[in-house]
Amino acid sequence: MRQLSNDDLSRFTRHFSLNEIGQEGQEKLKNAKVLVVGAGGLGSPMLIYLAAAGIGTIGIVDDDVVGISNLQRQILYTTAEVGFKKVEVAARKLSALYPEIEIQIFDSRLNTENAENIFKNYDVIADCTDNYKTRALIGEVSAKLNKPLAFASVLNYEGQISVFNFEGGPAFSDLYPNIPKDGIYKENEIGLLGVLPGIAGTLQANEIIKMITGYGKVISGKLLVFNIQENRFNLFRF
Repeated sequence: MRQLSNDDLSRFTRHFSLNEIGQEGQEKLKNAKVLVVGAGGLGSPMLIYLAAAGIGTIGIVDDDVVGISNLQRQILYTTAEVGFKKVEVAARKLSALYPEIEIQIFDSRLNTENAENIFKNYDVIADCTDNYKTRALIGEVSAKLNKPLAFASVLNYEGQISVFNFEGGPAFSDLYPNIPKDGIYKENEIGLLGVLPGIAGTLQANEIIKMITGYGKVISGKLLVFNIQENRFNLFRF
């Protein structure tokens, strides 16, 4: 078990002041292993906040490079990094934020051949992808391995958040039994306000911290649907 360092004792004082987290919760965070599938709009804020929170091991699955059109919402990257591998840029920046973190990168597209082998070594899986096929695969493999899954999706001005496979709770397939085929739209034809995935990814990170530390109520068996244009948040049970 990894112990908190002297740097940790200074870095996380605000967490220690929270009765629901404290030093014990911080130790849980440092010993947790979280896999983030997708280092884009949702993954960017999530990765930043997970590293800042003191997660000890983070895995990142993404085979893409930084594109100029990403920068409107993918806050982990800058103009100077266009053309660079996302996993490599992310690993460097997260390590700079929290030097004691261990970053494991998978510069490949998730598929049926590699998913189970990648997932098996992590405590929590985070779905930060943008297509139905990959979401269904993540849901299937995480349920098979009984790995808690933090899920989010965004479009236009609306986002959805939920948690699956948590302490016997519902799986992804319970909420989405029939996965539609992915559309034919190109990235620049799909409307998405840049701040929206930032809000959703941050909420995902919060659910992961809840699951690891035990603080708060995890949205297992519930779907949070929110619209930032109308400032409307609704929580549905399923």
